[in-house]
Amino acid sequence: MTPSESPPAHPHKHRRWAVGLSVALHLAAAGLIIQASNQTMRDRAPPREAVVFLADIRPAEPAPAPPASTPPPAPIPKSDLPTPREPEPAAAPPDTTPPPGRAFMAAPPAPTAEEWALAATYTLKNSKRYRHNWGQQVRSLMGTAHEGPEQGIVRFRIEIAPSGTLARLDTLWTTSAEVEQRARTAIKQMPPLPPTPNGKPLIFEKTIVFNAWTAEAPPLYKNDCLPDPPQRGNRFVWDGRSPQGPPADEPEPEKPDPQALADCLKQLPQDSIEAEAADDQRQQEQWGSQKLGR
Repeated sequence: MTPSESPPAHPHKHRRWAVGLSVALHLAAAGLIIQASNQTMRDRAPPREAVVFLADIRPAEPAPAPPASTPPPAPIPKSDLPTPREPEPAAAPPDTTPPPGRAFMAAPPAPTAEEWALAATYTLKNSKRYRHNWGQQVRSLMGTAHEGPEQGIVRFRIEIAPSGTLARLDTLWTTSAEVEQRARTAIKQMPPLPPTPNGKPLIFEKTIVFNAWTAEAPPLYKNDCLPDPPQRGNRFVWDGRSPQGPPADEPEPEKPDPQALADCLKQLPQDSIEAEAADDQRQQEQWGSQKLGR
């Protein structure tokens, strides 16, 4: 080889150029394909719907105007004003509320007109129903009993005329002069009573209990047709003057006539549960007393 001649190109150099050109052409083709695909997808996509928001915009209502103030009335001269009169003191109603921490018992209801009518026809046991109504009427008018020094017990001997008016009232004993005066005031305020059941003067004794624990229970009537048992005393008592000897036999209670007993039982009223309970309580206190075992 002569020095004027150039050496031939290396074969690997031409190959590198061919490979680079081929890669560039492939990349350009791939970019064109991707761009065409995106354009096709955008053309096929459905159109987006426009969302419209509606707002209800109303003008604000004006605030209500404040009410017109009424001018105050003109003052009245003192000379034209009427002279005020002092109010008359009104009668204060009776205070029925119990003091705090003190026991009390309200007054029982007064007998009704129907109860008085039935009592005026009940002749058994010295007008037993009439006597009970009389005591209940007095206790009702005495008012509420409070625990304290104003409570007490009083026992009267009463005589009622055949017309129903009070003929005589005697105090047998009392534990409180205030309670006695209160009971006498209530007796004066009693309404007119019906005539006595047997048309004769009615004489009896009655105890009025005015305290915060005792309430008079209604009486029992189921034994009113039976005769009263004889008064039993000490058979061995000697008066120091009569001759001594064996005690006499006590008389046996007389037996009632069967027909009279049947007729009497028909007019007896029906006893209440309160009356039965009160009678049981009395018997329990009587026979359950510790004094009986001594």
